[in-house]
Amino acid sequence: MRNTIKVERAKRDMTQERLAGLVDVSRQTINSIEKNRYVPSTVLALKIARTFNVTVDQIFVLEEDD
Repeated sequence: MRNTIKVERAKRDMTQERLAGLVDVSRQTINSIEKNRYVPSTVLALKIARTFNVTVDQIFVLEEDD
């Protein structure tokens, strides 16, 4: 699964630390999600989408091999 969190953060000039604080996780968690090393829970995915005011499927996209 790929994601566009880094792009969404850049659009808003937002750091990983700031996003992490807004969704109540560590900066390392955001970093791991951005690097596709960690798949977030449904709740966390919804929190991230709500923070960016977009839908979950605008941020997280299933790949063919998922």
